Amino acid sequence: MVEPADRPSAAAQRLGTPESFGVSTLEPGLRPPAQPPGRQVSIRVQMLDDTQEVFQISQRSPGKVLFDLICVHLNLVEGDYFGLEYQDQRKMTVWLDLLKPTLKQIRRPKNTILRFVVKFFPPDHTQLLEELTRYLFALQIKRDLACGRLICNDTSAALMVSHIIQSEIGDFDETQSWQHLLHNKYLPDQDAIRDKITDCHRKHVGQTPAESDYQLLEIARRLEMYGVRLHPAKDREGTKLSLAVAHTGVLVFQGYTKINAFNWSKVRKLSFKRKRFLIKLRADPTQNAHHDTLEFSMASRDCCKIFWKICVEYHAFFRLFEEPKPKPKPILFTRGSSFRFSGRTQKQIIDYVKDSELKKVPFERKHSKILSSSSMSPQLSSFRSQVPKENAMCVQLADQPDSGRLDESNGSKELPAATSSTNGFHGIPAVPGSDPTQSRQNHHGIESALDPHFLNPESPGSEDSPVGSPCVIVNGNCSVNGQGMGSIGVLGPGQSPEGRRLSPLTSPLLTDAGCVRNDDDEEASRKKFPTDKAYFIAKELLTTERTYLKDLQVITESFKSVAGKDDAFPDLVKNLISASYDPLYKFHQGFLKEVEQRLAQWEGRSNAHIKGDYQRIGDILLKNIQGLRQMTVHLQKHSECLVELERACRSSRKAEALCREFEQQRVCYLPLNIFLLRPLHRLLHYKLILERLCKHFPPTHDDFRDCRAALADISEMVLQLQGAMMKMENFQKLLELKKDLTGIDNLAIPGREFIRLGCLSKLSGKGLQQRMFFLFSDSLVYTSRGMTPSNQFKVHGQLPLYGMTIRESEEEWGVPHSFTLFGQRQSVVVAASCASEMERWVEDIRMAIDLAEQSSSTNTDLLSTSLSDNKLSEDGGAELESEEELCGSRSSLERQGHRGNTTVHVCWHRNTSVSMVDFSVAVENQLSGNLLRKFKNSNGWQKLWVVFTNFSLFFYKSHQDDYPLASLPLLGYSVTVPSESENIHKDYVFKLHFKSHVYYFRSESEYTFERWMEVIRSATCSASRSLPTRKDLY
Repeated sequence: MVEPADRPSAAAQRLGTPESFGVSTLEPGLRPPAQPPGRQVSIRVQMLDDTQEVFQISQRSPGKVLFDLICVHLNLVEGDYFGLEYQDQRKMTVWLDLLKPTLKQIRRPKNTILRFVVKFFPPDHTQLLEELTRYLFALQIKRDLACGRLICNDTSAALMVSHIIQSEIGDFDETQSWQHLLHNKYLPDQDAIRDKITDCHRKHVGQTPAESDYQLLEIARRLEMYGVRLHPAKDREGTKLSLAVAHTGVLVFQGYTKINAFNWSKVRKLSFKRKRFLIKLRADPTQNAHHDTLEFSMASRDCCKIFWKICVEYHAFFRLFEEPKPKPKPILFTRGSSFRFSGRTQKQIIDYVKDSELKKVPFERKHSKILSSSSMSPQLSSFRSQVPKENAMCVQLADQPDSGRLDESNGSKELPAATSSTNGFHGIPAVPGSDPTQSRQNHHGIESALDPHFLNPESPGSEDSPVGSPCVIVNGNCSVNGQGMGSIGVLGPGQSPEGRRLSPLTSPLLTDAGCVRNDDDEEASRKKFPTDKAYFIAKELLTTERTYLKDLQVITESFKSVAGKDDAFPDLVKNLISASYDPLYKFHQGFLKEVEQRLAQWEGRSNAHIKGDYQRIGDILLKNIQGLRQMTVHLQKHSECLVELERACRSSRKAEALCREFEQQRVCYLPLNIFLLRPLHRLLHYKLILERLCKHFPPTHDDFRDCRAALADISEMVLQLQGAMMKMENFQKLLELKKDLTGIDNLAIPGREFIRLGCLSKLSGKGLQQRMFFLFSDSLVYTSRGMTPSNQFKVHGQLPLYGMTIRESEEEWGVPHSFTLFGQRQSVVVAASCASEMERWVEDIRMAIDLAEQSSSTNTDLLSTSLSDNKLSEDGGAELESEEELCGSRSSLERQGHRGNTTVHVCWHRNTSVSMVDFSVAVENQLSGNLLRKFKNSNGWQKLWVVFTNFSLFFYKSHQDDYPLASLPLLGYSVTVPSESENIHKDYVFKLHFKSHVYYFRSESEYTFERWMEVIRSATCSASRSLPTRKDLY
């Protein structure tokens, strides 16, 4: 083991000069694995970055001790993808067996160097959830290219090398790039394609090392020789062949061309006898019985055994749910090999990374000469330096993993007929690819979709700390709402925005001592205030009006100051926004002041209560709603503002960039277009508040007449503006989705309506793969998380709804909650995460099909020309891609602002869906006010100003703050009342929980408790289909 005195313990300094950092999630300073007593032996290990490390182990230690020491040394969580290989005394390359003593395998440790390399190559690099793991995989690809093991055409080779160079020296500089290629050998025949490499490199401007790793793996995984290790063999006729093993099964190569593949679902047993390697297939009714066994001859029995072992391990790693149990030792004698796979399966790794509470730790990229953004501060891990991480979704079927049966020959493994895969399909590669996160979403201030740890509470995170929690992002100086991607960061565990160390039970927004309420004081102060329900309804008017005025301020002050500094926006747009929003802002300032004064009187904080006319709010509402009616002309122009602003952004790149830049500011905690529609939404809030007041007051009450008159006025305004409001909501949603999607040219066109978005698992040649589906009134689009700085979703295909039929197909495919979509050009099999999700999707798709049948327009092509011309095959196959296809994901690297925390990304990481009906309900269900918050293992309650909007809770120190300091997206959460066993002996407490993450919130009255429960349920539970007027618009 490395001596602490000789080497720094920080992972960032372990691999060489501290120049470039990334992020891993294993906590530093973890204790090394326990070793049996005995003499210590030094073992040399060569890492993937070509450095050598020396580890001290006991002479009786099994291989797992050494392997664990290496993983702790690297801070590597997903270590089970890797292995240790070495040359034995027969000069054969073998894998270190983790169950056997190391020194029984390595006879001469002083003369042996073990190599830490990738052992299991997953089909999809998005299944690697850590940046450090992807970096190590990229080093493996670099090594395979250099030694000629990864065979590919010149275009692919040049593109991969260009990404490697980008990660090492940064943006293209002709002299520097040329010198770098002269002094470094990346390919055996590098000189022949040097010009092509530099041409590719100059296209990667601005790409970070993490993004380069992602792109490198994206290209490599599509190559036929990706992860292939050839083992020479001959068939029965003596033809020279090579055998290899992959996640799909056993492969047969002739030269570097794959000529056959035996999927795990077709293989019944693998065995070897002397020099013969045997593959026994499952019975096929269409074939003769003597064809069920295939025989290959290898150089020796040892060669057979080495290949048989790696086949057993590959099968267990990718197909089983958990590590196989050891066979009981026989009493008398043994037959065959006792070898078994040791370690976590791929599913266990993914589940562990999602469920464990892991922290971000910097690591260093040894060969990189550029500063990764995560190296700016060890405490601040930059989101921009990370690549999208996809929450792995596994559909578990009735098939359960059976333990393999060892054959009685020299060695064999019986493969069970119902071997479980992560997707439950036989004959299809187990791909639990999705991703959440984490995050791992609405707009700013939620969580970064770049990191599932911060979006999906299945991912690691502190259960009690909103800083370490996967559900809460805290805005410090480099917050989620910070300026630009490069400055975006997450506070390190236990760090305050100023870098001070915090208690695990407090967040940066709660560092003021005055924020922690004493329960006795709180109870005493509560008794001083009125208990009438009307008072709390009026108080809801006050709290939501404060939030509404802050939202108006975003447009009238913050955005206008940005737009006014530059001539990017036409005067027409600036004047239109000023004329439409400034009068409203001034009007609501006066309205808020009146409400605040009335509430102060109601609470007895002035002498007006002596006159006895203070317990009412209807007169103020009536007066101001009548004043608001005079401003209908301004409200009617808000839709025009939205359209003109979009038109300006379309016609001017500068205006578009300014809008994107503004959306990065912390004050703009929601998409900008939502703020433009806030005045229209506020009318609905007034209407609902007045309905509750009218329902509460008896007709004889002094306030009833004013409330009823105000309700009649506001209802008339809502009716007058509702048609335009719903059309603008749809238009705004299409504009927002346009920013989340890449590969679509014409999304927001007249007549197209958004219906639903969410996650479904699509069945392809690789098994069930998580895809993001977007349902519109004329087509269904499916996408996956792409590698762009703005975390856009890359479109894979489109299904026109005209002529489509839908059929439930759970019995046909054996996959729970699956259904088949039959289009005019193709059919797609998809599976939902649960029965209710499937019901929602089927109902909405059928409704959309009816709408498409009624529509006169049949032109539903959403895809961009480049995408429809060069559409990628999802099943991959053995085809090599053209340069344009390989550059496809890179060409979408539009330098947009950080959009890794939109509702789309929340749905991706939480594996759920949201409909337009849900968005409409969310518009009506907005709430603000003070709440007391408590974590699961904390004692005190902390007072916060909380705003619920857009499916999220946003947390502030007080209502006077200009921007939220933290937030919690609620999709996927459930809201309940604490049970007796939780020892929450307080009134009006509700509980939010998702997986192991629990938050308690306490309100001040029964009315506010019921209101918070009501609005949160609207976000955590999909809306019912009780809003036909919304659907009629489709």
